[in-house]
Amino acid sequence: MTPRYSFAFLLLLSAGCARQKFFQPDARPDPTPLAATADSARVTAGRHYQRGPIGRVLLGPHHRPAWTEPVTLPVLKVASILPGGLKPGKIGGGFQTTSMTVLTPAGQGYALRTIDKNPYRTLPKVLRHSFVLNLVRDATSAGHPYGAFVVPPLAEAAGIPHTNPRPFYVRADENGLGPASELYQGRVVMLEEKLEGEANIAGRMPGATALEETADMLAERYRTGQHTIDEATFLRARLLDIWLGDWDRHEGQWTWAAYAQPQGGTRWTPVPQDRDQVFFRFDDGLIPWLASKVVRKFRTFGPHYESVEGYTRNAGYLDEQVLTRLPHSAYAATARNLQTRLTNAVIERAVRQGLPREVYQHEGARMIAALRSRRDALPKVAEEFYRLRARHVLVAGTDEDERFVVDRLNDTATVVSVYRQFKVSNKPRPDSLLYQRRFNPLETHSINLHGLQGKDVFEVRGKVRRSPFVNIYGGPQEDEVQDHSRVAGLRRKTRFYDTARNNTFEPAPELKDKTTHGVTSHAFDRDGSGR
Repeated sequence: MTPRYSFAFLLLLSAGCARQKFFQPDARPDPTPLAATADSARVTAGRHYQRGPIGRVLLGPHHRPAWTEPVTLPVLKVASILPGGLKPGKIGGGFQTTSMTVLTPAGQGYALRTIDKNPYRTLPKVLRHSFVLNLVRDATSAGHPYGAFVVPPLAEAAGIPHTNPRPFYVRADENGLGPASELYQGRVVMLEEKLEGEANIAGRMPGATALEETADMLAERYRTGQHTIDEATFLRARLLDIWLGDWDRHEGQWTWAAYAQPQGGTRWTPVPQDRDQVFFRFDDGLIPWLASKVVRKFRTFGPHYESVEGYTRNAGYLDEQVLTRLPHSAYAATARNLQTRLTNAVIERAVRQGLPREVYQHEGARMIAALRSRRDALPKVAEEFYRLRARHVLVAGTDEDERFVVDRLNDTATVVSVYRQFKVSNKPRPDSLLYQRRFNPLETHSINLHGLQGKDVFEVRGKVRRSPFVNIYGGPQEDEVQDHSRVAGLRRKTRFYDTARNNTFEPAPELKDKTTHGVTSHAFDRDGSGR
């Protein structure tokens, strides 16, 4: 995803002087005509991003040299690139990327996507035929056209599941992609494994029983306590994202592999995809610099980290849903482990292999130096990331019956435990523990408990001077709240949000009754669609 029209109007206001001819329309590579048997071609990913001195001052250098540098890429031979060739499938993609699913004879899928973007459909109709389109499109050059190809060796070394995208050039006379062939002709593209559905498991995610999108994975997670998420791997992947400067890691950028567990149940492991925004370089021109002050998520990759909050803003929903139980020590340990895995040799090999030779000669050393510098600062970044995630924590149950127990142990420790309730007994049992985490009020301001469906019991106890706020959302079924706790001070630190009827709770010194006659408190965003 490239920057959308969230800042188009800022560009419009700031760039009245930019209505010059150097904002060119869409253009395709124009290589020397290829022989029918040619295996490679000399092409550019986006020669239309070339700008003169004024353009570079106003819009920034970005990654223009990489976009405009002629490079040698393999030619996409649809009929023979894999045994049996590839057959065109469904046209997809977001608002800015041309994407198609291509299939092997065995039914395994690959995503074929153009490297270049076109933000035409992201703009209001009134602006689609104005110079603003070219201004916004120019922001594509802030992304690195070949950055995604650097990532696989780094992810492999970090111990993170990954795809293996490859760059190709599509001949100007290629017709093997069916009716959509014209959309790809003469363009630089990326071919990447699709990790969706049973047909794509074999040879890609050994041992997995399913591959699902984020919304489907979360639906299973919230349906029953038999589903858990591999938070440790997700944390490792998120720190890698920040290290790479990849700010666009929303829920649509992940696939989740399901693995059956020996003790029963399913564990979901994340697989990052769509590395469009690694090594993003945005605020090096007058107009983008102004835009970055308004749209804080556009963070630039360099030797030093900018705002960690900015790097993680687009992934805020998914981080909140997944990173719910890991303590501070896990963040610190993961950062140190990544430092040992991402050696100088690993970094240099990834950059050298991922960038075309011509691009590497110009910027390989700079990218390697920045990655080394950022790696050395990973523990500090992990600390900041933990602080952001620990401030407000979501603890969600499932659609089954559960018991939430909040123990305010002392002034530095509040422990939240979630147990599955059994039909024969609703009392906590050691073997029914679903969740447990210790919170420090110096780090955590609020803990939001969501019972979801089911008849849930919430028990709060302990007498302390300090504690996080505990916000209880019972859900649509009958729920029970027992608050036997006390926290020093005038503000009540336990708050119950639910309907006024069909719930059981007694007045208590620490319990604030926030029940209403409406059902607004029952809303819970399970898949990110409610944002």
